[in-house]
Amino acid sequence: MRKFTKRDAKEFNRWRAFFQWFVVNFIYGFYYKVMYRLEVQGRENIPKNKKFICAANHLSAADPFLTIFATRKPTAYMAKEDLFHSNFLMTLFLDWLGAFAVNRDKLDVSTIKTALSVKNSNWVLGLFPQGTRVLNGKIEDVSRGFAALAKTTKTDILPIAIIGADKKTKIPFTGKVILKIGESIPVCDDIDLMVEQWCESIAKMTGLEYVKATV
Repeated sequence: MRKFTKRDAKEFNRWRAFFQWFVVNFIYGFYYKVMYRLEVQGRENIPKNKKFICAANHLSAADPFLTIFATRKPTAYMAKEDLFHSNFLMTLFLDWLGAFAVNRDKLDVSTIKTALSVKNSNWVLGLFPQGTRVLNGKIEDVSRGFAALAKTTKTDILPIAIIGADKKTKIPFTGKVILKIGESIPVCDDIDLMVEQWCESIAKMTGLEYVKATV
């Protein structure tokens, strides 16, 4: 069985881009506009003619689709390996969305190779530095892996703040989800600095508490 940990640039093609665009705009986008009055702010901060890594805080399973809707860019998202082994339809869905499997415990060679493949395509890379959904109102225990990946691929980081996606409603137009796109964080050799800049940017846009790691 294929593990989907490594994907070639040719797999990030126009057919998967079209499938992703359709799912994002006509399913998730429509639903969130009707139910949650979806609002996107800061699209002017999206880099023009330059590759970047989308890095957002994580509140719900819909977050990848919401960030793609916000940036309007075909995006290859990292997904935990277990999702690719849940069932055939889920595997097929993730495959056609252009997602790829990762080991959350370490940044391995296949992840780096896939990130480079994404950079060599018309897609951008998407990930969640927190690793999993965090609903305690704090930004803490952020993995350094995303910054290390940015350094390795020489790619800037685009911080995206997701607000309200954890609040559920069953009545149309009563919820509110906002996505704020911040200014790009330039890639540099200092991984810790990029992590801190991302945390500070997300904290500023969301109002969440940034809890700095203690040595």
